[in-house]
Amino acid sequence: MRAITKGKEPRSLVEHRATTHADYSNYADKDGLRSALVRDQRGLCCYCMNRIEASGSAMKVEHWRCQSRNADLELSYSNLLAACLGGHSQPEALQHCDTRKGEHDLKFNPANGAHRIEQRIGFEMNGTVTSSDPDFNAQLNAVLNLNLPLLKNCRKGVLTAILDWWRTEQARLRGPVPTEQIARERARRAGEGAGHLTPFGPVAVWWLDQRLTRGAS
Repeated sequence: MRAITKGKEPRSLVEHRATTHADYSNYADKDGLRSALVRDQRGLCCYCMNRIEASGSAMKVEHWRCQSRNADLELSYSNLLAACLGGHSQPEALQHCDTRKGEHDLKFNPANGAHRIEQRIGFEMNGTVTSSDPDFNAQLNAVLNLNLPLLKNCRKGVLTAILDWWRTEQARLRGPVPTEQIARERARRAGEGAGHLTPFGPVAVWWLDQRLTRGAS
């Protein structure tokens, strides 16, 4: 999970909210909404950070606060996120993200800056995602199933790769990797502008942030 910065919402959504009897089911421009959400999230699922594409067959529009209990938020752009298919049609044990979440609520929203999502999330070298908040940590597992082996292995691969980069640079330099070099690598992996990010790539950014916080060694 990474922090999501919301851009401008589709004009069609603004106009639809102003009409009588407007709800999500009768909103016609879902293609435009998907495109805006994927743009904001730089091509990554709001929860697992796998690749998503802006089409009805390749992603889901997630209501962070579920529609059934929060009708006042079903057309609120701040409540809408783009999620992967999350093992749709698979057994529950293999489902994740919005598909597994269903009507459950989450404690923190990655698109709410006040929730400081990136300060609450951490990763172990085996790919496990954890949270320093006990309630949210339980939700990562029971509600989102983000430690499904498939997802853990993807994150582990990213962490192994960035550790290999680190050790290669240490060997090349015959000493510590300078803070400036770590910062450059972080900036490169975090990306500039509005282009799509590498799937699960924010895990490497998190690891580099830990090194920057502790200092190079």
